[in-house]
Amino acid sequence: MKALLIFLTLSFQLAFSQQELKHEVYFDTDKYNIPETEHSRLLLFLSKVEEMDIEKISIYGFCDDRGSDNYNLVLSQQRADAIKTVFSNNEFDESVITNVDGKGEILLNIVHEENLSKIRGLNRKVEIIVKPVYPPKPKEVKEDNTETLLKGELKEGDKILLDNLLFRTGYSYLTKESKPVLDKIAVILAERTNVYFTIEGHVCCTQGERDAIDRKTKKRNLSVARAKYIYDYLVKKV
Repeated sequence: MKALLIFLTLSFQLAFSQQELKHEVYFDTDKYNIPETEHSRLLLFLSKVEEMDIEKISIYGFCDDRGSDNYNLVLSQQRADAIKTVFSNNEFDESVITNVDGKGEILLNIVHEENLSKIRGLNRKVEIIVKPVYPPKPKEVKEDNTETLLKGELKEGDKILLDNLLFRTGYSYLTKESKPVLDKIAVILAERTNVYFTIEGHVCCTQGERDAIDRKTKKRNLSVARAKYIYDYLVKKV
């Protein structure tokens, strides 16, 4: 019975740990701007979690042992805020970011390493913990209403929202599943020579900014880039 209880406990702990994904971002001394290599690593992590149904995201900032307590609390909070900004700029819903806290310094003896410089480098960090919804929600399959909307009666000023025309999070190109939808749109529009329209790109979760950052170009013009992608695609097809 004792062995069984131990096995069940370990199994539960393993299952729980599998639900959380963790990532650490490291900083230079006295800095809260994200180094380029760390920024690239962070974007790679975001690409792994962006398609998940996320329950919550926790962001904790830390410092090494140098500096006063007040200084380290402020700096660690600035580091945590910098990471939150990256999430926001890449269209993550801020409502799931439940903790953005600066924890101050980490004691030297926490890390088992003799090289003092290396220890301090490991302590200048932000820890990100992503907890997905568990068990995962079943994928919602939306009805393709493209043909009905575009072939129906249209009048000046109508706005059409196509649910199945989706972009990769943070990028200005479509998901693989959305390409056939855009091809269908091109065929229908080619037949409707009396229809003139404008294309508007949209983003979400930009934390007060007018636009999000395109991960490919690093420019804050993602909605414009998405609209241009659709325009260029249709010009080639129609």
